[in-house]
Amino acid sequence: MIKLLIVEFMDEPFIELRNLLMDDYLGLVKAMKEAYSEIGGAYWELDSIESLLSVFPEGQLCVLVNHEVAGSALSIILDSELVEKQHTYPQITGNYTFSTHNPDGDILYGIDVFVHPKYRGMRLGRRLYDARKELCENLNLRAIMAGGRIPNYSKYSGELTPREYIQKVRVKEIYDPTLTFQLSNDFHVKKVLGNYLPDDTESEEFATLLEWNNIYYQAQEKLINVEKKVVRLGIVQWQMRLFSSFDAIVEQMEYFIDAVSDYQSDFILFPEFFNAPLMAEYNHLGEARAIRELAKYAEPLRDKFQSFAVSYNVNIITGSMPLVENNLLYNVSYLCRRDGSWDSYRKIHLTPSEVSAWGMAGGDELKTFDTDCGRVGILICYDVEFPELARLYADEGVKLLFVPFLTETQNGYYRVRRCAQARAIENECYVAIAGCVGNLPRVNNMDIQYAQSAVFTPSDFAFPSYAVKAEATPNTEMTLIADLDLELLKELHEHGSVRNLKDRRKDLYHLRRKS
Repeated sequence: MIKLLIVEFMDEPFIELRNLLMDDYLGLVKAMKEAYSEIGGAYWELDSIESLLSVFPEGQLCVLVNHEVAGSALSIILDSELVEKQHTYPQITGNYTFSTHNPDGDILYGIDVFVHPKYRGMRLGRRLYDARKELCENLNLRAIMAGGRIPNYSKYSGELTPREYIQKVRVKEIYDPTLTFQLSNDFHVKKVLGNYLPDDTESEEFATLLEWNNIYYQAQEKLINVEKKVVRLGIVQWQMRLFSSFDAIVEQMEYFIDAVSDYQSDFILFPEFFNAPLMAEYNHLGEARAIRELAKYAEPLRDKFQSFAVSYNVNIITGSMPLVENNLLYNVSYLCRRDGSWDSYRKIHLTPSEVSAWGMAGGDELKTFDTDCGRVGILICYDVEFPELARLYADEGVKLLFVPFLTETQNGYYRVRRCAQARAIENECYVAIAGCVGNLPRVNNMDIQYAQSAVFTPSDFAFPSYAVKAEATPNTEMTLIADLDLELLKELHEHGSVRNLKDRRKDLYHLRRKS
């Protein structure tokens, strides 16, 4: 049932929003006659209200002002397959018997909403719509749908089709008392319904099929392995130091994985080329040959990460490391999942020095990765400076973007940081960056590093004021832990102050993969 809501006014005793009762019937009829006076003062017969309260009492709402019925919102539950077919009002209501009501359906269908003219201007309609949305969320229904009248259409029917009329209302060239209000309450038009409501001459018997999507809808309740709403992320800000052996660097890896997993983290992110210290023994070979020798450790390190992911029950983004395949040198990052599986991503955009000093080749595949915490993406360092990649990820449902990086100077670091922050804002996602700190004087092309690892958020009221969820101390070896609420991203997408993904002008431009 909808909870009681009472709001005090200086000159009015109270406004009350609650479920409709049979005792409200006479007041309901009085309000309906006034609300629909321009179309004959239609109202629901007593047996119709009795039927609604019998099959679905929770769905019948009313708002009272000074104990007088001022408005009401009536609804039933239907199956989406029935609603999305072309239909009329008599058909969808079972010829006004509400025999179509299906408690196992997934759509809350609005069959009526009205406000007494005397009380218009008090935003009572918005209260009723908000209560309907609350009901839809609480019942875990997929959406609210309704056939909406377009009462001003008769004034324009000689010059505009219903579709043209709806578009002009949408862009506010025309005001429609019903459709304008519905659009302002986050409903969108799915299609036009013809012959919807008999004798609705104002709408020329047309109606809009309106929809409001419940972003919290769960298609199937699970008892275990439920997709997480809050994800805990751990970042390793790695100190470059010389290691005596492969086993020594693995020991340091495990130290951080052990420490971060103790906080029940869902992900651990390592930096780009964190394994560069192993190149020290090949320094005499020159840069290009030395890094190919380092590439021999890629698969053994991946196997260690894979083992740690399972034993410590955490998903690991392994930073990145060089890999030779078919005599081509790549910069590769591995995702080692805690279920034992793994996947890889190859850096697509290479810096000039990676090409000139090492002869590195760029990857040619942008991959998304499904995990037990949702879909994630990986971009390596310079990749994040190309907005197209992150936008393609966003279009494919990525909410967490991991960016291992390696930068030598502050200006290099701030290129990565500023671009990563932009990707979080423009794609309504979280972006985590992890870098190396310290010096490697005996390793060519790797001698100095600068980093401040961080987690960036979109910029809106639900997020930190500076759009930074957490950040490490600059140039200090440490770990960073952050909890990321994925539900906030859903709310941002639907109700944010700005809606970067929704407000793209796809009529002017679009972005697509070539393959």
